Amino acid sequence: MEKEILERRLSMNRRRFLSRLSLGIGSVALGSLLIPDLFSKNDEEAAITGLAQFAPKAKRIIYLFQNGAPSQLDLFDYKPLLQKMHGEDLPASIRMGQRLTGMTADQKKFPLAGTYFQFNQYGQAKAWISELLPYTAGVVDDLCIVKSLYTEAINHDPALTFFQTGAQVGNRPSMGAWLSYGLGSENKNLPAFCVLLSKGKGNGQGVYSKLWSNGFLDSIHQGVQFSSGDSPVLYLNNPDGMNKTDRRLMLDKLAELNEASYKEFGDPEINTRIQQYEMAYRMQTAVPEITDMSKEPESIIKLYGPDCLVPGTFAANCLLARKLSENGVRFVQLYHQGWDAHGNLPNEIKGQCKDVDQSSAALITDLKQRGLLDETLVIWGGEFGRTNYCQGLLTKDNYGRDHHPRCFTVWMAGGGIKPGVYGETDDFGYNIAQNPVHVHDFHATILALMGIDHEKLTFRHLGRRYRLTDVAGTVVKDIMA
Repeated sequence: MEKEILERRLSMNRRRFLSRLSLGIGSVALGSLLIPDLFSKNDEEAAITGLAQFAPKAKRIIYLFQNGAPSQLDLFDYKPLLQKMHGEDLPASIRMGQRLTGMTADQKKFPLAGTYFQFNQYGQAKAWISELLPYTAGVVDDLCIVKSLYTEAINHDPALTFFQTGAQVGNRPSMGAWLSYGLGSENKNLPAFCVLLSKGKGNGQGVYSKLWSNGFLDSIHQGVQFSSGDSPVLYLNNPDGMNKTDRRLMLDKLAELNEASYKEFGDPEINTRIQQYEMAYRMQTAVPEITDMSKEPESIIKLYGPDCLVPGTFAANCLLARKLSENGVRFVQLYHQGWDAHGNLPNEIKGQCKDVDQSSAALITDLKQRGLLDETLVIWGGEFGRTNYCQGLLTKDNYGRDHHPRCFTVWMAGGGIKPGVYGETDDFGYNIAQNPVHVHDFHATILALMGIDHEKLTFRHLGRRYRLTDVAGTVVKDIMA
């Protein structure tokens, strides 16, 4: 009996080794080339009960994540009192002993820093927008500016992870993975979840694959990262000496081996492996066409700006995000690094805004003129906000701002969102004065816009059911159209 079990294990390991060797791809790379065509049928492992709870207001999401935390006080949350009290110490009654980072905890004073930049009001809602964002100001009537978001984490890694996964620790599924799990893909030739990265001119914070991980969900839901090189998706091209016909024949034979292995061992990851090979084969045709910008009209290039023709820039990724979304990709996640302005903020933020302002607004305009904005939810924002007091030396024209989780701003557009301004902070821009929105509330609202009850989209893992919103979250109905 022991000999028979050993032979079966050796047979399974040999087949898995040969299947990996045949494509010359490691398991990590393969895990990013998946399509959610099939869901687990094992009720002991998963429970998909959030499907078709109600009619969705959005079909797809493009999330323009500004990694490093943009300063809401220099972009959206105008506070005349800070201008008036520039250089005065933050009252202790306002700070109320809040936890500080190690970068400012030892400061003897917390001098208030008014913004260096001019603000004006725009649109029907008379929203305050900084002079740094003229293009965003031009589309303000399409935006819902939420000024009262707050989070629990005060440092980048846990805060970023919390925003993407609903938890401050790793090994949890990302938002895109949850949506792939709950809703699947609209295009069998493209993944349900794609990731695009760019770096700005400011102080950057790193991003890492756990942010688009499938966590404990099946690996078919992992985000697929696109690169700016000659191969947008790594390991997708055929090896030297192999043509498309040869690849097809090889995949057919490999599928036969894997199907036989699945019948013998019942391992669901074997079916996943079959799917990822087939997905990679289909993507060989779909990805080059999607990433080819040469067919975009001059009007679109002018709309996004010349950087949209430079692979790896934020502008290029915004245009690519539109193309991916237009072709049925459920969730497109952009990460733009460089917003961590602890010092020299006025100079750094100018470069960051120049990188993102035109193309962010262009994405809204482009989707709208194509009739896609109503079914596409666009989100813009970072992992927390910035302090109203200066970190380090304060001068008339230079200052830095530390991390501030108590209140910050994001904007949303399209996909069932009601334009306007939601929430307010106090006169110091330090605490929320009206309509607080926790990260779990934010996630619950996004899922609701996609037609999912956040309390019912669950997965059983390690003896309990998990969800994106953990055991909290309230849908913010006031911002839904």
